[in-house]
Formats: sequence, structure tokens, C-alpha cells
Amino acid sequence: MVEQTTARGLPARLRADIERAGYYPALVVDATADAIAGEEVLAHLVHQETTFDGDEVRRHVTVLALTPSRLVIGHTDDHAEQGAPGQGAAPVAMTSAESVDVGRIRSLVVTRVVPDPERYVPGTPPQEVTLTVAWGAVSRVDLEPAGCSDPECDADHGYTGSATADDLSLRISAAAEGPEAVTAALAFAADLSAATTRSRGR
Repeated sequence: MVEQTTARGLPARLRADIERAGYYPALVVDATADAIAGEEVLAHLVHQETTFDGDEVRRHVTVLALTPSRLVIGHTDDHAEQGAPGQGAAPVAMTSAESVDVGRIRSLVVTRVVPDPERYVPGTPPQEVTLTVAWGAVSRVDLEPAGCSDPECDADHGYTGSATADDLSLRISAAAEGPEAVTAALAFAADLSAATTRSRGR
């Protein structure tokens, strides 16, 4: 279902979610609208993550927007720019946007954490969910020396390892962001899964 649009061509619900995140919303709205470039938005997800680095608080906002042809991924981060001597550092935000053709998405992994699984009631939202999307832009290879089962063996067995691709990974926790955020993440994952299925059927 196409969402009703508002200023800058963004759906009203998407803009409201960006404003609710509260992290430089005007900047995030502009960057998101430019990346979407007038396409219809079928589904979206806005996720804010706050981390603590010593005495500094760093914020990161991720905006996912699904259009009929693309997955648009926007990231906005806190950065610090050195100011003039004696004036301290001035706050700086950096925003980036990436557009991925839906047909290029190789895998979508939804990991659910469910407490007390023996008493699980169907339809109950999980405690947390991790959404991992891979389209081949980032690949990681983890290598370690290979061995064998013989404790006396000192031969060189080369290396063994695994290759993983996780271009995007978002962890949403009901304890931190509320159960509504977990439900929204699951709904977005379902919409994205349906879109990738449709793209392969063309």
C-alpha cells in the first residue's frame, strides 16, 4: 500500500517517524527525500541507536525505505569537527544514502529472540529482532589455521574459514525501543521479503 505523501514527497508516516527519532530531522528528511527521488514508498523503517564512548554520546539514525524498484538505506551519524583554538569542537553530522535494486538483494535474515519459548503463544512479538540484509557490497572472510584431530600432528594444514555477507544489520530491542519498534521491524522485513520474491518472478 502506497503511503500518503507530504512535503518533499515523503510519506506522512515516514516523516513523522523521522521527526519522532528527534535526531536532526530536517537533515534526515532532506537526505531521505533526495535518495527516494520521487518514487512511491511502499514501506519504511526508522531506527535510532545511541552509544556511549567514554563521556561522549553518539547517535546513529538508519532510515530504510522500500520503493517498487529499490531499497533506499540512509545513515546519519554524529561526528566532531575540531574548532578554532580555544573554541572547542563544533558538532557535525554526516549523512549518506545508498540505493540497492531490489533484485540484487541476495538474502534477508530475520533473527528473533523469544523468552521462555516453552510458553510461547503464537503471534506474540519477540523480545528483540535482528534484521540482516545482504546484496554483495560487503563480504567478510574470517580465517584461522586449520588443524586435525591428531594431537601429535605438527603438519601444516593451511587455513579454514567462513565468508559472510552482511551489508546491513539492525538490532531492535523491545526493552530499549519498545514493542512497537519490534513489530514495525517485523512488518518491514515481511514487506521486503515479498518485494524480493516479486522481483525474482519478473
